[in-house]
Amino acid sequence: MDLEHEKRLADVEGRSKSNSRRIDELERRADDTEKLVTSVAVIAEKQNTMDGDIKEMKSDVKKLVEKPGKRWDGAVDRFIYAILAGIAAYLLAKGGIV
Repeated sequence: MDLEHEKRLADVEGRSKSNSRRIDELERRADDTEKLVTSVAVIAEKQNTMDGDIKEMKSDVKKLVEKPGKRWDGAVDRFIYAILAGIAAYLLAKGGIV
């Protein structure tokens, strides 16, 4: 072989080694990217599950918070009715109807 062919062959071999290293690095990056995509998908699924759980818990808490308020409203209503009934009985007795 002449000197020019040897030089060209050496250049091609050098580029081939460089390209092989670059391809290996790209494959490693592709594997890392695939792992990342899988992790993100798992996180998204867990977040969806947590969102449903949080909505359910908020609903339960809202019901628990409303319950004493409803009881209090009922007690106040009964108290007002008792006062009104007492006033009505007093007025009827004072008017001589009862």
